[in-house]
Amino acid sequence: MAQSTPLTTTEKSWILYDAGNSAFVLVMVTAIMPLFFKQFAAANQTAAVSTAYWGFANSTASLILALLSPLLGTLADYKSKKKRFFAFFLTIGILFTLALTCIQQGQWLLCLIVFICARVGWAGANLFYDAFLTDVTTPEQMDEVSAKGYGYGYIGSVIPFILIIGLIMWGTTTQGELPPLHTKLGFVLVALWWFTLSLPMLKHVRQNHFIAPAGPLLSSSFSRLYATFRKIRHHRQIFLFLLAYFFYIDGVGTIISMAIAYGSDLGFSPTMLIAVLLFIQVVAFPCALLYGKLSRRFSTKPLLLAGIAIYTLITVMAFLLPTLSTPQIKIAAFWCIAFLVASSMGGIQALSRSYYGKLVPPQQSAEFFGFYNVFGKFAAIAGPFLMGMITTITGESRWGVLSIVLLFIIGGGILLKVKENTSLHDSEENSSR
Repeated sequence: MAQSTPLTTTEKSWILYDAGNSAFVLVMVTAIMPLFFKQFAAANQTAAVSTAYWGFANSTASLILALLSPLLGTLADYKSKKKRFFAFFLTIGILFTLALTCIQQGQWLLCLIVFICARVGWAGANLFYDAFLTDVTTPEQMDEVSAKGYGYGYIGSVIPFILIIGLIMWGTTTQGELPPLHTKLGFVLVALWWFTLSLPMLKHVRQNHFIAPAGPLLSSSFSRLYATFRKIRHHRQIFLFLLAYFFYIDGVGTIISMAIAYGSDLGFSPTMLIAVLLFIQVVAFPCALLYGKLSRRFSTKPLLLAGIAIYTLITVMAFLLPTLSTPQIKIAAFWCIAFLVASSMGGIQALSRSYYGKLVPPQQSAEFFGFYNVFGKFAAIAGPFLMGMITTITGESRWGVLSIVLLFIIGGGILLKVKENTSLHDSEENSSR
């Protein structure tokens, strides 16, 4: 078993950004913002309708970035461009997070528009953050550094989350609903935390791998984009991995973004839902690091398949929750689901990122991660949209949850066909023989 080496300043700075941007995921995507939207911005809508709207908003944000990702990634591979694009989307995400403090009760459409802009900024910055993985570490360290990014992201985001919980408890009404003013102050905390922990990344991380433009920047980018698409399409293992990733990460992302809305529909109190999320963040920290350690002993694909199997079980359990006989049993089952989510969500995301990072040429990492994000973002469109559509048709959120099982089954089945230890360079050599 290979031994870990001490982290460099660059690796630490890259990991620290995950602790910053993860606060946005925890508060704005997973925990507080869904409740704020359902209870305050969409107060005049039914539970099923507001849940469906929330799913459509997450799908729309993902669609916007999915359409932009390939070209943005291609442009960012030129010298000194990756950092600039990262800073631009970081700024957009932080500013629109702050803008959510201006939403008034009943302004559900405006709330969704501002949230979509904030999520596009967050996801755009993450595209280039992921692509920097090839610049900050070596292929041998990539699995573990990627896992530490997710792991420290989970535990780091707990700090602002606890502060926001304190704000909410301070101003909680007798009806148990989120206090609007204190919740909005929590959004400000998220923006400040995110910005502060992005500073080491902006200072220390450099684009070490890049290419020189061959002709005008935009036309060269489109030419390279077409060439890269042909490479991906004609190299079976990379394409199969991206296709598998599309399906299984769709299921993971849908569960993360829709869990609180679903829990609210089942009648769980905001206090309990927040406590469950805090538990998930704390438990996910060592579990994500464990996946990184295990990657040094086992190959990546079995670990990914194990994570997919656990998420399939989670989805079935969530579907069965409303059928349980007593509230006490439902609560116990929900906590069990939370533990299973925490056990694998960081590992499956981190190892997917590092597995792909080892496949692609480092000087074109942003371009190839652009396609990686296309598959990820279109996946993030399909899952919440599927859940929102099935929920709207049936009038029950549980049937929307059940539809997510299909995504894990398809994704796992395709991943079984992917051959490990195959890089783009290996594929090119084999295809030329």
